[in-house]
Amino acid sequence: MTVETVRMSSKGQIVIPLDVREELHADVGTVFAVVGTKDTIVLKKISTPSKEDLLNDLETFAKKAKKKLQSKGFNERDLQNK
Repeated sequence: MTVETVRMSSKGQIVIPLDVREELHADVGTVFAVVGTKDTIVLKKISTPSKEDLLNDLETFAKKAKKKLQSKGFNERDLQNK
């Protein structure tokens, strides 16, 4: 774990030191959740899923939904817009 001190700018900005960014594998565009209480601020790196991950999750959801509907007696014709 790397510990550094930083100073906030007049615009409320701080710089995350290079050592910390490297340790976190944080690059331009990395998203962080920010939580603050009393005298503590926590930055949590948030991983955003890739397009492929989202599509895979959607496909898995669709397959499970189709299976559940079929178990209830529905077929694809029942679900088509008329």
